[in-house]
Amino acid sequence: LSMEGMRPFAYTISTFTLYRPFEMVRNDICYQNLPVTIVGMGAGTIYSTLGATHLTQEDISIARSIPNMNIIAPCDPNELKDVIHYCSTSSKSPIYLRIGKSGEKNFTENSPDKWSFGKIRKIFPGRDICFLTFGPIVRKAFEVKDKLKVKNISAEIYSCHTLKPFDYPGLRKIFKKFKKIIVIEDHSKVGGLSEIVKSFAYECKYFHNILSYSLKDKFIHSYGTQEDLQEKHGISTKKILKQIKKIKI
Repeated sequence: LSMEGMRPFAYTISTFTLYRPFEMVRNDICYQNLPVTIVGMGAGTIYSTLGATHLTQEDISIARSIPNMNIIAPCDPNELKDVIHYCSTSSKSPIYLRIGKSGEKNFTENSPDKWSFGKIRKIFPGRDICFLTFGPIVRKAFEVKDKLKVKNISAEIYSCHTLKPFDYPGLRKIFKKFKKIIVIEDHSKVGGLSEIVKSFAYECKYFHNILSYSLKDKFIHSYGTQEDLQEKHGISTKKILKQIKKIKI
């Protein structure tokens, strides 16, 4: 279909859309640079009750390693609409589209910036600290932001929805604006957003505070809610607030 000029979508649970058919994704789609959108639904720790076999804690790392593969992870249904329009009308390369499940809340209705492929998007303005995140876990940034507001700390929130190609010029501007950056992601610390941010910070000689909250590089053999599992990986509103208090604002 894509070789005849169409832009096909392949959709299923993220563990099955990327891991199982990896060789076909790599050779049939990416090697030929075909505009196919591979949709991974229920990514990260969303299927927390089904165990490690249904979690995709390393999918971005895997997809980033494939030449020609682009990666988009919208933070809410509004962003997803913009992404689908882009994939349907403008994409010219393979895309791994990493999404949630259903019923996610919208956080971008009043965003200062519009969605644009390959651009970090400011979705809430602030002055003291900065949150960088992507996908449905953006809710965690808003939870922390609301609690910080009570203490008169203003937090700016960005959706880093395009993980590849990454907006390094946009990240450089954030480095110049903030000395306190918090990264939150529902993905392994290996090859995800925290690694992207920290490695570029080193290149830019940014030696200020970067706190990162990612999934551990290990399988956690337990079941429960998504919140339970993320907490076992060290990602909780309470922990983030506690560590933010330790840095001088």
